[in-house]
Amino acid sequence: MNKSIQVEDLGLKDYKESWEYQELLFKEIVDLKIKNRREELALETPNYFLFVEHPHVYTLGKSGDLSNLLLTEKQLEHKGAVFYKINRGGDITYHGPGQIVGYPILDLDNFFTDIHQYLRFLEEVIILTLADYGVDSGRSPGETGVWLGVGTPFARKICAMGVRASRWVTMHGFALNVNSDLGYFDHIIPCGIRGKAVTSLNVELGVANVNQEEVKAIILKHFSVLFGCEFETI
Repeated sequence: MNKSIQVEDLGLKDYKESWEYQELLFKEIVDLKIKNRREELALETPNYFLFVEHPHVYTLGKSGDLSNLLLTEKQLEHKGAVFYKINRGGDITYHGPGQIVGYPILDLDNFFTDIHQYLRFLEEVIILTLADYGVDSGRSPGETGVWLGVGTPFARKICAMGVRASRWVTMHGFALNVNSDLGYFDHIIPCGIRGKAVTSLNVELGVANVNQEEVKAIILKHFSVLFGCEFETI
């Protein structure tokens, strides 16, 4: 089993270009797994972890409800945002500057073959990262992602998640609001959940800006412990 993960930071990159790059890496792993099985080989499969920040974009998962997007095509254009219906789970979410998006493209045969555990581990990575900043967060029963104030009238989401998996290979991942412009969430019903707010790390800390490179490093630290992996930068 290969527990080494190659990390690449794409910087600020168009959503569609990032999606296509994910698909390329995803296909590389799946094709190798198919070849291994067909030819009875035992070649190691690679694992990848992409960090990226997207220009303003709304994405809708394959089981999502389009009515949760509250903007017309012209209004989207006016806001400088685009919209994509994509092949991950979950409903609608927003990506934009100030948000850390992580796309682990892993062969879970290298770790564990349990999607439920995978999602819980992704959530735990973010929960532990926020705890390092003194922010108490957790899970909301029946809802993926990471939340603050669960069980109170002030419940608010700080990290959305949605993944796709095939042949135990994953893509898509999480979006952690760090220095996000939360006004863009007013134009959707985030994740299709009504009546709950969205927040970001800088708002919770009461500061203008949080060092995103530091947050990324902390995310990788907790990810490496939970997944028992090592990272290589590419």
